[in-house]
Order: sequence, then structure tokens, then C-alpha cells
Amino acid sequence: MLTIIFNTLLALFVSACASPQNENQTSEPEAETVQFSGKTQLATFAGGCFWCVEAPFEGIDGVISVISGYAGGKEKNPTYNEVASGKTSHRESVQITFDPEVISYSELVDIFWQTFDPTDVGGSFYDRGTQYESAIFYHDAEQKRVAEASKKLLDQSGRFDKKIATPIIKFTNFYEAEEYHQDYYKKKPTDYYAYRKGSGRDAFIKKYWPELSAEKYPAPSKSELKKELTEIQYEVTMEDATEYAYQNEYNGNKEEGIYVCIVSGAPLFSSKDKYESGSGWPSFTKPIDARIIDKPVDKSIGMTRVEVRSKLGNSHLGHVFYDGPEPTNLRYCMNSAAMKFIPKEEMAAQGYGDFLWLVD
Repeated sequence: MLTIIFNTLLALFVSACASPQNENQTSEPEAETVQFSGKTQLATFAGGCFWCVEAPFEGIDGVISVISGYAGGKEKNPTYNEVASGKTSHRESVQITFDPEVISYSELVDIFWQTFDPTDVGGSFYDRGTQYESAIFYHDAEQKRVAEASKKLLDQSGRFDKKIATPIIKFTNFYEAEEYHQDYYKKKPTDYYAYRKGSGRDAFIKKYWPELSAEKYPAPSKSELKKELTEIQYEVTMEDATEYAYQNEYNGNKEEGIYVCIVSGAPLFSSKDKYESGSGWPSFTKPIDARIIDKPVDKSIGMTRVEVRSKLGNSHLGHVFYDGPEPTNLRYCMNSAAMKFIPKEEMAAQGYGDFLWLVD
């Protein structure tokens, strides 16, 4: 019965949940990355050793490329030896090319904060000197506004014992590092992971940021889910169905809390990023962490859209469209049946206390 309902509502879904900019999109995505619209923007970050800042952004849908290099200094065409020795005014940095219709600058900034110690002054872990100091290099006024708001929120959260020291600086230049530095985590994995551990970076991240892994949020088998989930929950998550617009559990929910994956329990969205889109489905400007979201290009109904899936649940959530409000301009149009809502007052008791600062 629900499958029949889904088919009859398909036309309604397309008209209510489709972004006009995306309706005529026909280009084929690359195999390695999702490049949905052809539009690109740049984000430039410094967080100490560029090997360790580059790797966390690799493989995220919407991220087209991540390049290690040198930024912010006066010297032209610096070399690694010059920068690493402190002979220049550049910082080791990474430059990210991304598709703003798939992932937002705001989401990239959220990830960036979790890759290093933003309270460290004078270097990064055991790499000392201005060349290893952190920075956000903004490319326009909107990026500056987003970065400053994100920094203020994180400072006020009290996650760290000290104030955030990372400056927000106007972008001036970026020079690509030598080839042997690119994708170093792939070329020299033993050295890379030994460096992360030995420098104290991994220990710091583990101390201050919650674990988001398949070990912590395991997904049951389909046979188990068939028993545990309701019919609509199973059809949405495992069979990519779509529930009724307006007649779903969370569309009108205004309570504070977080929305977690109904399959794995992984945290997906904060009520603080929820807004009324008028689509009839719960809508959000961004996820809690884009690294646990998959966004494959979906051409299943004769139009090109970006699907949103829970990476840890391997489950369908909905779609994302480029017609949302600031700061991301994205509308994560989700199915209520794919999620479970945890009220703010129950978050700590249910193991989600580390995410309270995203709700306050």
C-alpha cells in the first residue's frame, strides 16, 4: 500500500521539493566526487601541518579538490624548505574547491575546527613557529561573516579551556606545495599516522570532539530493521521511498533537540538549524557533521537531484536543494521517518550530551 502511495505522490514531491535551479541539470558527475552544478567556490584554512588538515576534507561529497600549500605571506613562490624553516611569512595551509550546491562553506568551517587545536598560540602541537599557526582566510564578506559567527559560537560553547586563538584573515594568496606533499596520507600512510599520533593531534581531537564512527553507531542488518522499524520507516530508509508532505511527524516540530538516524542513532541535525521551508517536510540549513552524510547524485525520476544519505546507517534521508536561507543557502529536505528526535532535556541521558552546545 505504501509503495502505491509513494508512486502517486511522486509528482507532488518533485514540484514541492525540487529546486528550480536544478531541474535542467544533466551533466554526468565524476566518479570520485560529486560535482553537481558546475559552480565552484574556494575555502582556505591553516591548522598546522597541512597533511593533517588536508586529509579530513578528502572524500566528502561536494568537495572537488583539496590542495596543500602556503598562504598569507608576502614572498612569491615559496618552497617547503623556506616555509618550514620560518624564513617566510606564509602559513602551511590547504585550499578547498567545493560545489556550494552540495556542501556549504559553513559546513567546511565546522569540520575545520575539529582538525586541530584552535587555542594554540605560536604554532600547532609540537610544530612551533608562525608557519604552523592556524588561520581562516576568508575569500569574501559572506565567508568572513560565517567564520566569525562560527568562531563566536564555538568560543561561547566552553568546549575548550582557553579562548580560540585562530584569526580570521582576508585571503591574499595561495601557492601550491610540492607534489610529494599532496595526498601525503595516501603516499606515506605509516609516516602520516605516526605523525598524527606522535604530535598529540589525535589525542587532542579525541578529548574534545565526540566520536562519530560505525563502532559507536552500528547499523543493524536489513532483516533486523524489518522487525524493528515501522513499515514507512523501512520503506523510506531502505527502499528510498518518500512520506506524505505535511503529514509526517517532524515537519511542524519546534522543540529543541537533535535529530538522529533512525537506523544507526548517529546525530544528523540540530533543531537550531531547522526552519520552516513550506515544503511539507522537516528542513535544515546544514547537518551536524557533513562527514557522516553521503550525497550521491540522484537521477531516478528523470531529473537530477542530490540525495542525502546517512553514511553510518547506509540509509536514505531525503534530498538537498540550493534554495535555502543563509548561512548555507541549502535546504536539507528530510523524511521524518528516517530520523528520531531526541528532546534537549533527554539528550544527556540518551548519550548525546556532547551535542548540547549545538542546540543551545
